[in-house]
Amino acid sequence: MIEGISAITLATHDMARAVRFYTSLGFEPINGGEAATFTSFRAGSGYLNLIAQPAEQTWQWWGRVIFYVSDVDALHARAIENSIQPETTPRDAPWGERYFHLTDPDGHQLSFARPLQ
Repeated sequence: MIEGISAITLATHDMARAVRFYTSLGFEPINGGEAATFTSFRAGSGYLNLIAQPAEQTWQWWGRVIFYVSDVDALHARAIENSIQPETTPRDAPWGERYFHLTDPDGHQLSFARPLQ
């Protein structure tokens, strides 16, 4: 039986830029760092990993990672304060979540959400 997702690993062409981006959103780095080829961040009970890839490696849209957060509006404000421009403003969805989307510097789509009460 599937019990959950332990981690997701995203590729990056610029580890230093990616580490700064995710740290500015509040992800806690636990391994690696700006000069590493592999970096891990704590994401609740799971992990977000970054793996460095050469510039000639390309990727196309593959989907979106959705992170549950304690306060969607506060994280949206934090993104703006750190010069990150989300693609949407926080909104309530008909499927019962408050959410917003943004894209990281390597083109990975991210969503930050919270179930509505």
